[in-house]
Amino acid sequence: MPATKPIFCPICRKLVEPTNEDFPFCSDRCRVIDLGKWASGDYKISSPILDPDLLEDLEHAQQQNHPFSDDSKWKN
Repeated sequence: MPATKPIFCPICRKLVEPTNEDFPFCSDRCRVIDLGKWASGDYKISSPILDPDLLEDLEHAQQQNHPFSDDSKWKN
């Protein structure tokens, strides 16, 4: 039987047995800490914005906040 790769708790980095009832966490405490990070927005899943209208709106808003950030239009 091939050796399995060790699994570590994503919060405290302790070694976790696959048979642990809190797997992939080492304890209920680490599971709750992880849940709190999701709830507070510490974790984010980002993806590219593909909607052209939304991209245009974001670009317009950025130009409103920083009107001179694009210096290329001021150069000869």
